[in-house]
Amino acid sequence: MKSHPTRQTDQTGIMLLEALIAILIFSLGILALVALQATSIKLTGDAKYRTDATLLANRLIGQMWVASGNLAALKADFEPPSGAACSGSVSSGAAYCAWLADVSAGSGLPGVVATGTAPTLPQVTVDLTPTAAPTSAQVTITLFWRTPEMNGNDRHRHIVTTQIAKNL
Repeated sequence: MKSHPTRQTDQTGIMLLEALIAILIFSLGILALVALQATSIKLTGDAKYRTDATLLANRLIGQMWVASGNLAALKADFEPPSGAACSGSVSSGAAYCAWLADVSAGSGLPGVVATGTAPTLPQVTVDLTPTAAPTSAQVTITLFWRTPEMNGNDRHRHIVTTQIAKNL
């Protein structure tokens, strides 16, 4: 009796093809994890800048609370001088300029600049209510920053509004 040879030529290379498909699926999974990690790092950096902006605004509000009870003096001390130019001898905005020096000294936000089409100097407005013999002031602090990967005119913004009242 003659035995028939088995036809192994139909199966040749199937295991190699399965291995290549498995490597492809595994590689796509690894690439997805790398992309997820990069997105996570970017979002963590953005959250850090928002937290820093909040802490800087809260520090300025704390300085306003412990300042003298004279709200008109508070407005003069903490609003930026005209043109937001803090030079060595400013009469108004001295507390703002001292705070701005801290912000610019590295403990603050990145990309804080005074010039250009989209300046990023922090803005502080103190609205006295009522204007005659004020007993409270509404303070709005707006902080701007640019991350290193942002374009020249793009900027992030964080606004804090609070009420400061005079103890009677």
